[in-house]
Amino acid sequence: MEELQECPACAGTLFTPYLTCQDQLVSQKQFTIQQCSSCQLLFTNPRPSAETIGSYYKSDTYISHDDTKKGIVDTIYRTVRSYALSQKESWIKSMNGGVGAVLDYGCGTGAFIKECQEKGWNIIGFEPDNDARRLASERVSQKILKDNDEIKSLPELDVITLWHVLEHVADLNETLAMLSNKLRTGGHLVIAVPNPASKDAAMYGANWAAYDVPRHLYHFTPSVLTALIETFGLKLQKSLPMRFDAYYIAMLSTKHRDGKIDYVESLSSGMRSNNAAGKTGNYSSLTYVFRKL
Repeated sequence: MEELQECPACAGTLFTPYLTCQDQLVSQKQFTIQQCSSCQLLFTNPRPSAETIGSYYKSDTYISHDDTKKGIVDTIYRTVRSYALSQKESWIKSMNGGVGAVLDYGCGTGAFIKECQEKGWNIIGFEPDNDARRLASERVSQKILKDNDEIKSLPELDVITLWHVLEHVADLNETLAMLSNKLRTGGHLVIAVPNPASKDAAMYGANWAAYDVPRHLYHFTPSVLTALIETFGLKLQKSLPMRFDAYYIAMLSTKHRDGKIDYVESLSSGMRSNNAAGKTGNYSSLTYVFRKL
């Protein structure tokens, strides 16, 4: 474990306790989320070191690193994902004015880059997990990058996507600076992350599954994420709701709380969260579109 003495975003040194959550996936240990008093970033602290974090992903139920179907939740997730992939590709094609060069940073098993490949994009995948990277490489029949130094040697890119990835990135500022530098002027950085300011986060508290400690190192509210990304020469263009996440996260959250999924409650909670977000904009997860100036 490593205990941060400086905020990963602003280097502030004064933190306050925010919440304590249990790792429900692997270790069953308790982890503390702290809040930076300067920039308000929420982050898991202490957290596993770079040498040990990989062990916290070693679960057959960690969906983004595994292509097998093991139950109704996995089946629901993958069914919705098949629709969402097409929607995501349409989003980036619209903002880019057509196909181009796209880097999916943290591509998992390659589902999104496969969708883009089939639609005519020049695809580049990056994935540090060995098993997921192998599956992604087989899916798209090309090499998947595993080291940031390989990205630094790439030509400028039109679009870079991070679909529920930024919350996992240990070297936050270093990685964001590198990705910003790889974008062409006018290119787009697309980031999807859970939103701890959502109604379902408030409803489930420490059982809210999207805290997912210690794999989620950061927990970004819209204002904090926007302020952080805009320090790298990008400007927020819009944020897009990920409405299904409210239902999916509610299912996992009831399982965390009760030991089994309450499907009726999950449906109700998801609807309540999305209805509230229609007024506040605080959906369970949001996709942020930033343009390089």
